[in-house]
Amino acid sequence: MERFLCPSHYIDFPAENIQRCIQALFPPGMEAVEKIKTAYHFVRDDIPHAFDSHAKVVPVTASEVLHHRTGICHAKANLMAALLRAQGIPTGFCFQRITYMAEDESLGYCTHAFSAVYLDGRWLRLDARGNKPGIDAQFSLTEPILAYPPRPEFEEYLYPGIYAGPHLVTMAKLEQSSRNRELFHGFPDELMEAPDLLD
Repeated sequence: MERFLCPSHYIDFPAENIQRCIQALFPPGMEAVEKIKTAYHFVRDDIPHAFDSHAKVVPVTASEVLHHRTGICHAKANLMAALLRAQGIPTGFCFQRITYMAEDESLGYCTHAFSAVYLDGRWLRLDARGNKPGIDAQFSLTEPILAYPPRPEFEEYLYPGIYAGPHLVTMAKLEQSSRNRELFHGFPDELMEAPDLLD
């Protein structure tokens, strides 16, 4: 489980702003399930998806996402991991192949990221992408309620397993981009790496 608890360049929970946020979100004595639910709603609802908010910045690390109060799904998953790992709650990453367009696959595919959180001996899949008309991800302790339910007719699917860190190819793409619109060109549309854990 150590792989799912440690900080990294992208999951930088020792950062001062992350630590302040943790103190505000998690009062002493809060149970793990409430911490997970609180972190989920904070990242989903209080940190708008960069495409929805038409953000002019491209945050990557957890502390950058918190500072700018926005990020795409991959960056928001970094923030989820930072908040919960700092509380000793193992948190990883899950990935999904989805179409760029809701209606069809005419513009191709991209890789979507969401969180896996360990609670009471099992992994929960939680998607904090951010809701809007047509997207309704929810906190669930049973079946995952994702932003993008896979549509086999469009060759969308979930990648198996849980990853201890974000997708490094995607992180590099974010770091190389100065505007979110650049992510529509050359954004990774396939995951080749093996997961750290097959649950």
